[in-house]
Amino acid sequence: MDSSGLYLDVTDFAHSTPGWVQSALEIWTEYGLLAFGALFIAVWWRSRGARDPRTVALAVLAPFVTALAYVASELVKSSVDEERPCRAVAGAAASLIKCPATGDWSFPSNHATIAGAAAVALALAVRGLALLTLPLALLMAFSRVFVGVHYPHDVAMGLLLGASLAALAALALAGPATRVVSAVRASGSRTAVLITGPDPAR
Repeated sequence: MDSSGLYLDVTDFAHSTPGWVQSALEIWTEYGLLAFGALFIAVWWRSRGARDPRTVALAVLAPFVTALAYVASELVKSSVDEERPCRAVAGAAASLIKCPATGDWSFPSNHATIAGAAAVALALAVRGLALLTLPLALLMAFSRVFVGVHYPHDVAMGLLLGASLAALAALALAGPATRVVSAVRASGSRTAVLITGPDPAR
């Protein structure tokens, strides 16, 4: 894959934008994944009041399947060994953030993988969230090219890898996880109520 031409177009565009735009995307690319972490907590807390244990199960699974997607991304990254475009593309403008060290490979983008996985996992837990999480994932992927540390194909594959693995894992594990939530709720213990919410049958 060679998307260096598009990489140059995006990074040239980045350097033509106002300073506040550059600063905003630099902050987002560095810390934006924390927004998905906050959503994981909010969705889990909200799910505790649901009567359907599957709702709780999907909320609990969301960060877990996102972590699985990250591990898969790391395995691919370590086998491909693609150099970062901020070092490899001749004539490219300087990256807006520090270029990662050699050995921190480019393909696929971990940030895009995590964002894609989190977006889909959260949308499966709360369908209406797709209108928020999917644009946030796309913005995270774009920001990685904008600041100069990934090729477009890195982030495209990261989004695809994360989203597909999260969807498959969440749907495959939803049944067993729902049974576990039902059993934990039925125990009636204080810890169970804290984690999964009260059993509606009680």
